[in-house]
Amino acid sequence: MANRLADAASPYLRQHADNPVHWLQWSAEALAEAARRDVPILLSIGYAACHWCHVMAHESFEDPQVAAAMNAGFVCIKVDREERPDLDAVYMNATVALTGQGGWPMTCFLTPDGRPFFCGTYYPKPQFLQLLSAVGDTWTTQRDEVERASNQISAELRAIAGGLPSGDAPVAAQLCDGAVAAVLADEDRAHGGFGGAPKFPPSALLEALLRSYERTGAPETLAAVHRAAEAMARGGIYDQLAGGFARYSVDNAWVVPHFEKMLYDNALLLRAYAHWARRTGAALAVRVAGETADFLLRDLSADGMFISSLDADADGSEGSTYVWTPAQLREVLGADDGRWAAEVFGVTDAGTFEAGRSVLQRPADPQDTARLRRVRAALWAARAERVQPGRDDKVVTAWNGLAITALGEAAVALGRPDLLDAAVRCARTVLNLHLVGGRLRRASLGGQVGDSAAILEDHAALATGLLTLYQLTAQQDWLDSATGLLDTALAHFGDPDRPGRWFDTADDAEQLVLRPADPIDGATPAGASLLAEAVLTAAHLAEGARAGRYVQAAEETLRAHTPVLNRAARSAGHWLAVAEAAVRGPLQIAVACGSEESTLLAAARRLAPGGTVVVGGARDSSELLAGRDRVGGADAAYVCRGTACDLPVTDVEDLAAALELPV
Repeated sequence: MANRLADAASPYLRQHADNPVHWLQWSAEALAEAARRDVPILLSIGYAACHWCHVMAHESFEDPQVAAAMNAGFVCIKVDREERPDLDAVYMNATVALTGQGGWPMTCFLTPDGRPFFCGTYYPKPQFLQLLSAVGDTWTTQRDEVERASNQISAELRAIAGGLPSGDAPVAAQLCDGAVAAVLADEDRAHGGFGGAPKFPPSALLEALLRSYERTGAPETLAAVHRAAEAMARGGIYDQLAGGFARYSVDNAWVVPHFEKMLYDNALLLRAYAHWARRTGAALAVRVAGETADFLLRDLSADGMFISSLDADADGSEGSTYVWTPAQLREVLGADDGRWAAEVFGVTDAGTFEAGRSVLQRPADPQDTARLRRVRAALWAARAERVQPGRDDKVVTAWNGLAITALGEAAVALGRPDLLDAAVRCARTVLNLHLVGGRLRRASLGGQVGDSAAILEDHAALATGLLTLYQLTAQQDWLDSATGLLDTALAHFGDPDRPGRWFDTADDAEQLVLRPADPIDGATPAGASLLAEAVLTAAHLAEGARAGRYVQAAEETLRAHTPVLNRAARSAGHWLAVAEAAVRGPLQIAVACGSEESTLLAAARRLAPGGTVVVGGARDSSELLAGRDRVGGADAAYVCRGTACDLPVTDVEDLAAALELPV
């Protein structure tokens, strides 16, 4: 068989289309070919922006000697983890179980029916050749041992698939307070953020801590947000010229990033920085939120939607697009501006990266703002002449859902209607392209939707984005589309044996070695925590029996996952954010107003704590406005907590008081 990746719907797979390896995509045909040949499957999983995936490809998959060994002894399958997160979850669990750690590229050896018997990650060429030989010999001479090992591993994976036990008590303020205390105890107060290197942006945790501060007014909680958000924004993990965040920092001080830029990171961080800006008015928060939104619209936009990522590498060299020496600054800017820029951006002769080069930082804002604008523009223009990172143009449903939510909320925080326009355009395009025959698909490329079925996070993240648009536009079709997605999720992803627990794949999806169900928030929120947010919001926007189903789903889901908050608070940032909203009711603000230009409605959106449901319009124009009118000819805001409502208020000061915001 020849390499079959040229027509793949994934740019990552297409990157391997010229390999001498006879790569196949994951399919029943590929598994049948392994059974026909009676050879193991060599499964390689990675993603387009992964640096070490590129390294292994150059060292091994492009090498004729290695390819010959792979082709002779194995059926070789290449998978994009972003396109098939279900496969990635199954075999990452196996890799972690067998080796104690995981990562990409992931290298797994499977029986023809998909049971893993040996797993690892990156292997240099000599070790990889040795591994191929050893696995081949074991398959040929010790088949019984392979069968025993694969059966045992599969059984263990199924045994641990349930994760933590379900909780037996509803969420309460004490649970949230305990989780916040556990998170703050792990703060790196010197450098901002939580834990040590490598350091990942705690985007969902920042959102959760902001919501906690809005409920409690605890200054130490807001201070932790400020330390983390400022350290990231001033460090090398943030692109000081073009905006946008890299995936993580290799050190604990946010200086040197792993340079790939992911849509999901920037969408989640945009939401957090926009919330910080809306709550505090901090100039840094406003600037970074605006620049991050601009980065999304400029560098990750395609056909109205948003692509997956920009690579860490450019022309085979990690970070080369972004790093500078003092001499390069002087060459672009001249001697005086070059020296000044080196001081402003922390560029030294010793360098902070490899070979005496530095990643730009911005420890403080210089007083000469006009000079800064001129210098940044010149450096950005010069950088554009360098080889640019590769793009993964794949459009992932869930990540676009996160972007829709973030852009909608940033439109309110920054007073930028263009961001709402972008969110609307994205939502329309995703629905038109990714909803096929009434069921959602995971991804598309170049306007062509792929075959991969959407998973739980796709349904939930997109639904939350659509609910955000409904609250900001009052257009009924957004609510209708969102509830359609949620009804599908409730029908196909629930665990019938454990109310409130959810599988990541649908009951009619491809059956794998196990059905993944990971409740832990990672680089992106867990599908279950995203669903909890969506149904909690929809419960107060939908009508009748449907609203009742959502109320029940929200309560059961949060109750079932309280052990996550109790035992792993740092890995439950989005769970904590949703729990904070639930503890407050969630808050609902219905503004009876004469037009969308209502000052009181604008204030409600600006003042609302995170997770609040806000609608505005004429009497009976939505479920929350049923029977509610303006008061004495003035616009009126009705504030409710759960099912308990205050008297209506007609001015901004009284609304702020009713929301009990910290001073």
